[in-house]
Amino acid sequence: MKRFTIPALAAAAMAGALSLTMSPLAAQSRAKAVNVPTIPHEAVPNFFKNPPGIYTGENMGISTDSKGNIYIYHRANETRLFQYDPTGKFVREIGRNNYGASFAHSVRVDAQDNIWAVDEGTDMLVKFNPAGQVIMTIGRREDPLGSLGNMPGQGIFHGRNEKYRFGRETDVAWDQQGNIFVSDGYFDGRVVKFDKNGKFLKAVGKRGPGNLEFNTPHSIATDFQGNVYVGDRGNARVTVLDNDLNLKANYDQTGNPWAVCVSGGPGPKNPGKQYLYVSNSWPDSAPAAQAEYTGEVYKMELDGTIIGKFGKGGKAVGEFSTIHQMDCRDPNTIFTAEINNWRSQKIQLKPTATPSKTSAN
Repeated sequence: MKRFTIPALAAAAMAGALSLTMSPLAAQSRAKAVNVPTIPHEAVPNFFKNPPGIYTGENMGISTDSKGNIYIYHRANETRLFQYDPTGKFVREIGRNNYGASFAHSVRVDAQDNIWAVDEGTDMLVKFNPAGQVIMTIGRREDPLGSLGNMPGQGIFHGRNEKYRFGRETDVAWDQQGNIFVSDGYFDGRVVKFDKNGKFLKAVGKRGPGNLEFNTPHSIATDFQGNVYVGDRGNARVTVLDNDLNLKANYDQTGNPWAVCVSGGPGPKNPGKQYLYVSNSWPDSAPAAQAEYTGEVYKMELDGTIIGKFGKGGKAVGEFSTIHQMDCRDPNTIFTAEINNWRSQKIQLKPTATPSKTSAN
């Protein structure tokens, strides 16, 4: 009879969890779009300024509020949420050691300047008011005792598709009525709609390659009319839904969308003309060959017409090493959160390119 020590059992549990949750990622695609005009851009060097002893690790999420403050959600020795002023100066940390923080994925700011932290490690959304107080949570963290064998950010696949539980959700957005849209995520493969008070309204989608199916819905954004744009990363497309989550279109010309954003901010003021930005990010495993044909960001009309692109994979200032989230409240100022470079950048566009006739449909 074999004897098992506690460390051996823990190792076995960890191996089992990893085998259930970690599957090979599809290779990052070369974008189908060709002859796309290049939009000149430049990065503001050393824009973010941290005090001594304060660092960011893998920058996962970035968002701005109506006053120009910037929020970065990152994975360091622990998951942390930092605020910077409009000049890039560090202001404060928000929500340190809260129960919803384990493995950062994204951060967004709504029309009332509330800050929403999306944590895939705890399966939770945490809403902070501008003062940094928790005022709403959606989702629930797994029982810590039941998660002892799991690596951070992993967990055992469940595919439960429950109304108020997530499966490593990835991002959040809102319409002008305050309804909440969540891309969910690595496990469930769906988009979920809640009302402004967090009441479940509807969910659509399952894992797969077909229409209204998703393979890692990784990023989500809305326009002023309430349409929803989902970065369906594994299926190499942006899926467009109406406000009731009915399919409108698929845009499949811009590679694998790690990050999407729509210019103009979340409201309530009508921003006028809006644009969709999509990042065909250089993967976080940093394969050398794929750096040659990934890393660029596309600027698009909301109907899928590609206007231009900027950037490439790389480590230099103004290059991108795994953009994980973007903020494009100002259509000519793009903030990028990057995993492999442990940084965020402020990018200024100088749009002189003429619109391309390339369609992303």
